[in-house]
Amino acid sequence: MNLQTIKNIQGNTEYVLLPVQVFDALKEQIEDELAGLEAWAEQEDDYVDFDPADYVDNPVALARMKAQVKQVDLARHMKVTQSYISKLEHADQVSDEALQKVKAALQELRNR
Repeated sequence: MNLQTIKNIQGNTEYVLLPVQVFDALKEQIEDELAGLEAWAEQEDDYVDFDPADYVDNPVALARMKAQVKQVDLARHMKVTQSYISKLEHADQVSDEALQKVKAALQELRNR
């Protein structure tokens, strides 16, 4: 039997296309295997919560993400453009004054 494969961008086989008859014959085995993997995953205790601080260096971006506020909403509240907020978040350094203004605005939004 000649199976068709789909490769990822690196050229490695990522998917295999099976004829329906072959899939039907293997379906029960596949479902059992997947159920076993799901049960194993539920037992794992080494799950680590995502912390943006591990990935985001910019204090403005980090504060906004932790407050769960969109750039556009922060910009509207501060009466600046969304692109200004984006520039702050992509800057290598942010002045203490700008950071304090952002944190104050985020606190005001949080207290609404």
